[in-house]
Amino acid sequence: FRVIETVDRAPLAVELDRRAGAASAVIHVLLQVNLSGEDQKGGTEPGALPALLEACAGLARLRVRGLMTVPAASPDPEEARAAFARLRELRDSLADAPGGQSLRELSMGMSADFETAVEEGATSVRVGTDLFGPRE
Repeated sequence: FRVIETVDRAPLAVELDRRAGAASAVIHVLLQVNLSGEDQKGGTEPGALPALLEACAGLARLRVRGLMTVPAASPDPEEARAAFARLRELRDSLADAPGGQSLRELSMGMSADFETAVEEGATSVRVGTDLFGPRE
C-alpha cells in the first residue's frame, strides 16, 4: 500500500509511527474526518482535527498528506456536495496550523458521487463499484 487513509485518532497514529520505526519505514497517511456525524462511520470530529494534526506533526515516521471523508449515503450525488466542500474548507483553514502545510490531498467521493467530489477539489476518489461491480 502507499497510503493509509483512515487515521482518526492520536493513539492509532502513535502506533503506526512505532511500527514504521521498527520497520525503518515511513508511512504516508490521510486523516479521516466524520462530517456526516453517523456513528457507523469512522473519522475524527471536525473540531478535533487540529489537535489530531498537531499530534501527528510530532511523529518521526508518519507523514500526513491530506484529509479523507465518506459522506452520508444518498442516491443524489448533490447531497454530498456540502460534505466535500466542508472537507476542502477544513483543509484550507489548517494551512497555517502545525502540520497544515502538508495537507495537499483530499480523498473524497466514490462511484456514485465522484464527479461532485472532483468539482469540490478531490485529488483522489474511490471507485470500486464502478470497477468491480456492486458488492453481494
